[in-house]
Amino acid sequence: METEALEHLVRGIVDNPDDVNVRARTLRRGRTLEVHVHPDDIGKVIGRNGRTATAIRTVVGALSAEQSLRIDFVDEANKRPRR
Repeated sequence: METEALEHLVRGIVDNPDDVNVRARTLRRGRTLEVHVHPDDIGKVIGRNGRTATAIRTVVGALSAEQSLRIDFVDEANKRPRR
């Protein structure tokens, strides 16, 4: 459920909604949701001083039943997560 909600929120923010892809990974410390967006949209998803990313994490975290849910925004141009 968190994956679909996260994808819906991010698609509403970006200019290239067809390039949004959310991938869930289970690691030892818990689940990680990786959000892949078009390189031109990474700034919109992160926001000024990370405020948009923080708001997205807050909303999706409130929907999550799990304690340890991590959300990483991946810059497709550099292929590295932004935290």
